Amino acid sequence: MEERKRTVIIGGGIAGLTAAYYLQKENLNMDITLVEATHRLGGKIDTLRKDGFTIERGPDSFLERKKDAKQLVEDLGLEEELVRNATGQAFILSQDRLHPIPKGSVMGIPIEIKPFVQSGLLTWSGKLAALKSLTKPNEQLNEDQSVGHFFRKRLGNQVVDRLIHPLISGIYAGDIDQLSLKATFPHYLDVEKQYGRLIKGLRQTSKTSKTEKKQGQFLTLKSGLRTLIDRLEEALSSQQVLLDSQVTHIEKNNNGYAVHIEHLDEPIEADYLVMATPHDATKKIFSQYDFMHFTHAKRTSVANVAIAFEKDAIDNLPNGTGFVVSRKESYRITACTWVHKKWPHTTPEGHVLLRAFVGKPGDEDILDQKDEEIAELVLNDLRTIMEINKPPLYKVVTRWYDAMPQYTVGHMDRLQELGHNLAKHLPNVWLTGNSYRGVGLPDCMKDAKSVVQQIAEKEKGQ
Repeated sequence: MEERKRTVIIGGGIAGLTAAYYLQKENLNMDITLVEATHRLGGKIDTLRKDGFTIERGPDSFLERKKDAKQLVEDLGLEEELVRNATGQAFILSQDRLHPIPKGSVMGIPIEIKPFVQSGLLTWSGKLAALKSLTKPNEQLNEDQSVGHFFRKRLGNQVVDRLIHPLISGIYAGDIDQLSLKATFPHYLDVEKQYGRLIKGLRQTSKTSKTEKKQGQFLTLKSGLRTLIDRLEEALSSQQVLLDSQVTHIEKNNNGYAVHIEHLDEPIEADYLVMATPHDATKKIFSQYDFMHFTHAKRTSVANVAIAFEKDAIDNLPNGTGFVVSRKESYRITACTWVHKKWPHTTPEGHVLLRAFVGKPGDEDILDQKDEEIAELVLNDLRTIMEINKPPLYKVVTRWYDAMPQYTVGHMDRLQELGHNLAKHLPNVWLTGNSYRGVGLPDCMKDAKSVVQQIAEKEKGQ
């Protein structure tokens, strides 16, 4: 009888769990071992349920249009748990004022001229610099460039610093003047090439029916995203899952690979390897291979602070869903969500739930302060725009060290080279997770499913 093959998946975050789940569904007559260094599965997905509040300590939702996340929810039988975000005005905090994000803009790029001109966020010189993009020839570059360079050339520094940078940093938590355009927003380059002008192209591609009712673009689960992890864990109950298991190194041998784990006397033999760990951890595990070097860019560390209040504690909370902070300001917070308005199901009646974010390039040492100190810094910033006349019911501080990879200029070329070297020197090893092809939950799920498909094709082709 032919010996069963084994796939070892290292990393129990959403990418590793998705890979394990869909690999199991392939029915390849294969053993699966999932190895996680910490005491729990789920990675950055972590939900706290406290006094009737549902508080996400990591990601709080996913984009519906990126279909892999919703598909996984449905495959797990959790579709009745899905809830859509409430829509409302979003703001940008600049010069001690909340400015509404101009209507008719896409990621801060003005598509409708009138709301943009009427906005108090920008000076007239800033508006004029941006409007020149309607007539000024575009710089055509085939090689990769930074997101900041691309938009500054077209819209001017002020629009970038006060509008585009804070919105994009809400996704990537980094410096857009280092961020690769091809790795993050290639769509804008494609639109510009097709239509000749960025704004002209976005006007064409962003058209929607006037009768279409606007609805939230994000989905989450009523009981919190942790429910997704719990259901995945249940679905994998027949597979070997090792927690508190630190992989020290991996050796290539005649049969495949030997995975050495800190507390195990014997390595685990693997025919296929899925590395669902951050790239710096993967590089350390394969330290004997020079080509595993991928990028000098340091992952950004961030933290969030959830603060619960009684409703009458805040007198002048604006009518909206939250704000991001202009990056030329001195605030320590980078954004704040009014969770009780964006996700009403998370908050008991008669209460307010805010979730503020701190940590950005140049200000990551804030994470080293005590919980109470971080919370007080957040409250001080919030007091500049709202009256808080009663103390919070409680505060929950969550730190994520080295959480956000930085897709710097040249990322896609380096990724292609890394893939070529893997195929040549480490066959049947795949890299997945947010270090490579997208940082959002659906991106990680899609990439993990692609890895599973490649493994299945190899097995079925033999």
